[in-house]
Amino acid sequence: MIRLVALVVAFVPLAAACGGSGCEGSSCAQPMPRAIVFAASSLQAPFDEIAKQLRVSEIDTRFNYAGTQTLTSQLTQGAEADVFASADTTHMTTAVKAGLIEGSPKIFAHNRLEIAVAKGNPKGIHSLADLARNALVVVLADPSVPAGNYAQQALAKAGVTVRPASLELQVTAVLTKVALGEADAGIVYVSDVKTNGSVEGVAIPDQYNVIADYPIAILKQAKDSNAASAFEALVLSPTGQSILVADGFEGA
Repeated sequence: MIRLVALVVAFVPLAAACGGSGCEGSSCAQPMPRAIVFAASSLQAPFDEIAKQLRVSEIDTRFNYAGTQTLTSQLTQGAEADVFASADTTHMTTAVKAGLIEGSPKIFAHNRLEIAVAKGNPKGIHSLADLARNALVVVLADPSVPAGNYAQQALAKAGVTVRPASLELQVTAVLTKVALGEADAGIVYVSDVKTNGSVEGVAIPDQYNVIADYPIAILKQAKDSNAASAFEALVLSPTGQSILVADGFEGA
């Protein structure tokens, strides 16, 4: 009887450690560390792949992909996140001035603009000047979106005036309209064309193009700073950089 009592007592701490529910196996495991990342929509393809790589280290990643201006607004209004990756330095500066950023943002990638057209380029679009043709349906990102601001700069450099059929609140919406045949052309990023098999890209010469700088930063309110740091480190690592370059970005 003494041995039986001792055996029962020995199991009590284990049950308590598992929440007192007598759970077995993986049900007693601690939740996987998680990083919540607010990222510009143009980053979805490489960041999804980077998240797969991070999961090997048993760190989970959850994303909120949207236009950078939308993400910045959400963050300044108190949305919870651990990491912010912007498609421009302007919106990141807004987050810094709002006191949301821990440390200094780091540039992790660059991007260029390209004209997205349907496969086979049926409308014969070969330059920014072609986008001014009356018969074309052209969509652009809204100027409040980094890609839309960059597009306006490129068109101004080329001396071209475009009357867009719509102004989208994220660059991926521009790409989608071209891919679905709802628009003849749109100005997007090189990476957008690279990661979408339904469109082709028409290069924009360097003298008219705009280089987009992508900064990343950990937020002061991060609930899991270790997971956030691990994600940022992987993005900046040779592995993360190779993923970004494979998807059409230029490395830092």
